[in-house]
Amino acid sequence: MTKRNNYFKTFCKISKAFGTTLSKEKLLDLIVHSAIDTMDAKAACLFLADEEKDVFIPMAQKGLSDNYLHANPIQAKKIVDEILKGGYLSFYDATTDPRLENLEAKKTEGIASILSVPVLVKDKAIGILSLYTGEPRDFSQDEIDFLTALAEQGGIAIGQARLFERINQNSTLFLNLASSINSTLDIKKILHILSAEICEALNMKGVAIRLLNNETGNLELVASYGLNEEFINKGPVSAEKSISQVLKGETIIVEDVATDDRIEYREETLKEGIASILCVPIKSREEVIGVMKLYSDAVRKYPQDVIILVNALAHTGGLAIQNASMYLSLQEDKKSLEEDIWSHRSWF
Repeated sequence: MTKRNNYFKTFCKISKAFGTTLSKEKLLDLIVHSAIDTMDAKAACLFLADEEKDVFIPMAQKGLSDNYLHANPIQAKKIVDEILKGGYLSFYDATTDPRLENLEAKKTEGIASILSVPVLVKDKAIGILSLYTGEPRDFSQDEIDFLTALAEQGGIAIGQARLFERINQNSTLFLNLASSINSTLDIKKILHILSAEICEALNMKGVAIRLLNNETGNLELVASYGLNEEFINKGPVSAEKSISQVLKGETIIVEDVATDDRIEYREETLKEGIASILCVPIKSREEVIGVMKLYSDAVRKYPQDVIILVNALAHTGGLAIQNASMYLSLQEDKKSLEEDIWSHRSWF
């Protein structure tokens, strides 16, 4: 049987698996095993990049020892950038090539040659799929194309899994937050719940809620989570100088604090370790009464479903604030009425 026929059979098997299982782990294991079996290799491993630590983390592998996998971690960004330049990286002698790290560990592991291709999710490189041989090999274009196609399948599996995880997380967050907010009429407690739960669930660095003071024109801090006091107390936030579009009911995304000219306290924001910001309005009826800001420590894009979720949560928070305010007003009215009735009774 020709290699092309083997490639075809492998893709038929993977396509069938995509239609019968949603398990990311099973799909990635199948991809790794298929790479080894079809390409007659010693081992294969699919790594995902940890952007914060700038290292690769093995997600699925076959044929590599624990000692090798637990050797010094590979720097992610440098390798990914190199792979993206040419679409792949190949190393004929993995024990001496200066582009590689942990050369002695590779020699001990019995690795001769390596072929690495990028794993992409929506055109963003999130990791690599590496194939290892026990004998030195010059990889053909067909082999490079085949491993690249397998890596694309891995990216699809990871993308689908992340989507389902996010949908489940978003639904759970909305339910929990709505339940928590509806359990109290204490405005301070409502605002704390809103900021803390959103921050934790969406893996943000911090969240701040500011309500508009109509007399001063400032956005005054009423709740925060995950932010240092120095940053919180950096100075007054003027409604005119801040991101004015939010106060008109728009959602604003600052993808990169370092370059966006709408940032009022850029130096203080960067010092806090904030790289991007998502700003949404808080409304009471049709009036914008404040702003909720979500701070991330990484430059990032926000998926549409996350933006919709945060807006919905901010709207829920606005309704809760409105209900709590009405309750307080009724309490005050009740107290005044009782005092008024008592004063009338004193006449008799």
